[in-house]
Amino acid sequence: MSKNPKITDVNELNEMSRQIRRDIINMLLISKSGHSGGPLGLADIFTALYFNKLNINSEKPEMEERDYFFLSIGHVAPVWYATLARRGYFELDELKTLRKVNGRLQGHPAPLKTHGLPGIEIASGSLGQGLSIAVGCAIGLKLDKKPNHVYCVNGDGELQEGQLWEAIMTAAHHKTDNLTMIVDFNDCQIDGRIPEVMNLYPLKDKFISFGWEVFEVDGNNMNELMEIFEKTKMPNGKPKVIIAKTFMGNGVSFMKDDHRWHGVPPNPEQGKIALEELAPTKFGDFV
Repeated sequence: MSKNPKITDVNELNEMSRQIRRDIINMLLISKSGHSGGPLGLADIFTALYFNKLNINSEKPEMEERDYFFLSIGHVAPVWYATLARRGYFELDELKTLRKVNGRLQGHPAPLKTHGLPGIEIASGSLGQGLSIAVGCAIGLKLDKKPNHVYCVNGDGELQEGQLWEAIMTAAHHKTDNLTMIVDFNDCQIDGRIPEVMNLYPLKDKFISFGWEVFEVDGNNMNELMEIFEKTKMPNGKPKVIIAKTFMGNGVSFMKDDHRWHGVPPNPEQGKIALEELAPTKFGDFV
């Protein structure tokens, strides 16, 4: 099993995030279906969390002292699968089975107990629900006086769901300062730009008015991510939200900041160009 331990060097973290982007492209080329834009844009955030910030152990994925991670936008699963494989949760070779019938790497993630993968707490993908689960987890941990931290990744388009704002209100009311929400703020959703579909702005002001501590960061800048994740661990009676400005399709020039790549894979010619732009790394491809 490929197992990469915690990485402290920012240059190596950047190289790992590039490798994860290469894995995403290769997975999509093999499956001929799946989402390109969101997974590529989130690679830096997943790398920073899984290879440095999260208290996790791939050999003991359900250890009691683990940090909890929830992916509410389940359709970006390729970035999670690639990250988990690189971190040692399962064999790299299994990445070839994305979206295959009877495989564990389905279009939306599922936990091990339902024939999914180790390291995945819940099935997700029904938009708007992930944060509610994360808030409940954070409240439970506080009631039990446990030090575990809870992380949840949500999309900016997903914030158009009403249930999320109920969860945001609940988190502040219960002072869940053991919760960090990460908003993938790429200003894109399947039908276009966020303001064109359902305007959310000013997003920062909304979270402040709901009683959250707000951080804004370049979600594709590893140095900024490393710094900001450290700040969100400080207990102050408030849940934390990182509004992470990312670019859909980041790392691939013809996909970058283009909502049309939300839910389609590259064809072989496009995949070849993408892999040429994402230079090979020392970690090596799985194909």
